Amino acid sequence: MNYKVIDKEKYYRKGVFKHFTQDCKCSTSMTARIDVTELVNYSKTTNTKFYVNFLYILSKVLNSRDDYKMGYLWQSEELICYDVINPTQYVFHEDTETCTPVYTNYYEKYEKFYEEAVKDIEEAKATNEYGLDALNHPNWFDASYISWLSYDSLNIELPDGYLYFLPIINWGKYREENGKLMMPVSVRLNHAIADGYLVANVFRLLEKEILDFVR
Repeated sequence: MNYKVIDKEKYYRKGVFKHFTQDCKCSTSMTARIDVTELVNYSKTTNTKFYVNFLYILSKVLNSRDDYKMGYLWQSEELICYDVINPTQYVFHEDTETCTPVYTNYYEKYEKFYEEAVKDIEEAKATNEYGLDALNHPNWFDASYISWLSYDSLNIELPDGYLYFLPIINWGKYREENGKLMMPVSVRLNHAIADGYLVANVFRLLEKEILDFVR
């Protein structure tokens, strides 16, 4: 894990950062539907898992811009930017109706990521342990698939004043709308390091990356 320390006095969001870490500590979240028609077709044609393909694209998007890789070291009150952030995905156990967090490393090479993600999932299926280990995985973002519902909105609440900067991403079942397969995606970021533009930009980048991926 490597990161760079951001000079708060030179940070391009200096005023916003100060306001939303001192005066009004809060997060910003948004839910929107994205077109996954081409990714679903690609997954079926190549006999690959849609879920893992989307997880790869999501990880690639969030690693494409420093704003999505920010962190906060409360011990030293330092604003940092990680070189790489990785997805914490989840395996659901039908028998116990509980989840196991799965720490998967992000690799820019798709084939390597796909292989490792599938292996991680299979290993997690063999245990019912919760196994959350955030302390030793500081640069992992939350990527959670809500497979039972094609929802319209979702809100993630964290304790007031908690300066958690990594993205929290959820997505649900896709459904057909006007001949397209649309999937709900929810993006939560701390307002100190992201505004409406940066949150909305995740959705724009996802749809662009999907089209680039399937070509």
